[in-house]
Amino acid sequence: MVIGNRLRELRESKELSQGDIEKRTGLLRCYISRVENGHTVPAVSTLEKMARALEVPMYRLFHDGEAAASLRKLKPSKDEEFGSTDGEADYLSKLRRLLAKMKPHDQNLLLHMAQKAARG
Repeated sequence: MVIGNRLRELRESKELSQGDIEKRTGLLRCYISRVENGHTVPAVSTLEKMARALEVPMYRLFHDGEAAASLRKLKPSKDEEFGSTDGEADYLSKLRRLLAKMKPHDQNLLLHMAQKAARG
């Protein structure tokens, strides 16, 4: 099975457009199209984003049936669940664009402040 076909099947079964996946992942719609049409092979990190956007476990991108017993026992941590809703995906997309415009020193400062806030 070609991964692009599987991604398209899952997306269409959930009645999502490529634009919906773009909003949820921050990936460009034209890139999503290239993946679905087999012109581009996505990285594992990209597949993780797409699985979250499709609200399916990662193994579903490769396997149509039930997960093996060892996989069913694994539960994603709360940190991995963030970004799976439309609002959170939009927030992460905006944050990613703004971080890209910042200088590395400012990015590090923001990260340090976020770490401090998360502890307290």
